[in-house]
Amino acid sequence: MTTQHTPSPYAPGATALRVLAGVGLLLAVVCVLATAAVTLDDAVSGDGSGGVFVAAGFWAVGLAHLLGVAALVVPRRALVTAQYALALAGPLLALMD
Repeated sequence: MTTQHTPSPYAPGATALRVLAGVGLLLAVVCVLATAAVTLDDAVSGDGSGGVFVAAGFWAVGLAHLLGVAALVVPRRALVTAQYALALAGPLLALMD
């Protein structure tokens, strides 16, 4: 006897995940601007050089963009979640420097 896995009726569909991935790409653009603003503020008022956390912040936002494009192609909830987490981690990492 074969059992079939029925998806949850509350799970977002492929179209909803693609829309969320598109909104996440816009969020990632805003986060890259916020990361740049934090970096420039630190350069002017701080020691004048970016540290490891600034580089990690820009890498996080860059990876968020890649995951957003991947989520547009293959809509998966894990990709969209990771996209949002990395996009928001970018400015936070830059603030830690």
